[in-house]
Amino acid sequence: MSILCFVQGSTRLLLTKIPFFKEIIISSFTCPHCNWTNTEIQSAGRIQEQGVLYTLQVKTKEDMNREVVKSDSASTRIPQLDFEIPAFTQKGSLSTIEGLLDRAVAGLEQDQPIRKATDPAVAEKIEEFIERLKKLKEVEEEFTLIIDDPSGNSFIENPSAPQKDTALTVTHYKRTPEHNAVLGIETEEEEDDKKPVNDLDTMRNEVLVFNTNCPECNAPANTNMKLVQIPHFKEVIIMATNCDSCRHRTNEVKSGGATEELGTRITLHLTDPSDMSRDLLKSETCSVLIPELEFELGMAALGGKFTTLEGLLKDIKDLIVSKNPFMCGDSSTADRAEKLELFGQKIDKIIAGEMDVHIILDDPAGNSYLQNVYAPDPDPEMKIEKYTRTFEQNEDLGLNDMKTEGYAEK
Repeated sequence: MSILCFVQGSTRLLLTKIPFFKEIIISSFTCPHCNWTNTEIQSAGRIQEQGVLYTLQVKTKEDMNREVVKSDSASTRIPQLDFEIPAFTQKGSLSTIEGLLDRAVAGLEQDQPIRKATDPAVAEKIEEFIERLKKLKEVEEEFTLIIDDPSGNSFIENPSAPQKDTALTVTHYKRTPEHNAVLGIETEEEEDDKKPVNDLDTMRNEVLVFNTNCPECNAPANTNMKLVQIPHFKEVIIMATNCDSCRHRTNEVKSGGATEELGTRITLHLTDPSDMSRDLLKSETCSVLIPELEFELGMAALGGKFTTLEGLLKDIKDLIVSKNPFMCGDSSTADRAEKLELFGQKIDKIIAGEMDVHIILDDPAGNSYLQNVYAPDPDPEMKIEKYTRTFEQNEDLGLNDMKTEGYAEK
């Protein structure tokens, strides 16, 4: 058991980026007098718009090496052991799954000598539980690891990226008022004496401007918002942010209407380079699949976009290749860099019309769109399917608990 000396030590801070995730700050304290060390992590960004739930089926020893970012507000559960580490009981950490288990074991072992002296029965039960935790590291049996973070700032690595990870399920959800209160972001509603604007024609012809902060440098910036009617589809809201400080530019598209009764799956067979100029609306709930590359982009990635098919493919390449920290520095390995470089070359071939592939837009909310160049006639290379959402898809969209009638009932 280590004894703290309370003599001055040194703390080092490192700003780094987790691949396919975001920037974090690693804080490492070392005392040269008593050799005590401590490492913590903090998110370098803000609390996300939605919470995140990671569910990982740990099947092999290789899974124990997955990188894990666990923020202060995240809870960790292993259902098979009925084991839970509640939120805010540990500092944030950057580790692996094996490291998480080691940290849990160390926490339980910390007071064992005192327990053995004061309550041997309890100490014996905890010792048995510690042995069960240690056996998990051998992965003799499959178990489930669940990390639930209402702040959205936790992460489990996908070693198969950019391909889909079949063992890992990522669910984004809307925080409850209780979550907001715990995170300290609950705000009281302010009374608005201004008369609401109900003139939709005026709003369609007007660009609304409001103040915000840049998502990159956090400097004050302006966001422009406008209602736009997409031909043969519906109204959408386009939001664009320009930062004068760091020159960062971003745009996002939100659906201007309600969630459709049925989900929409659009499949386009690319037969000509001119297909790259098709207008495309990808909502924030839309997944993008390219079966020939075994590639799937989750619905939370890239956000909502109103662009062309070429623009979407370039954004995918930038996300996977150009802006990927695995491609440079200490994180780079020859095999991984070659794999991602090959993926980028295949995207370039698709843009140039040199690969025969299909692009699938799967939107359970039904708010995505791909231009039909033959409109109003059917497009022979495009297939549009309407489907009934599953319970899980309705849960992701927050529809299962939504009440739209009977408010007056007591």
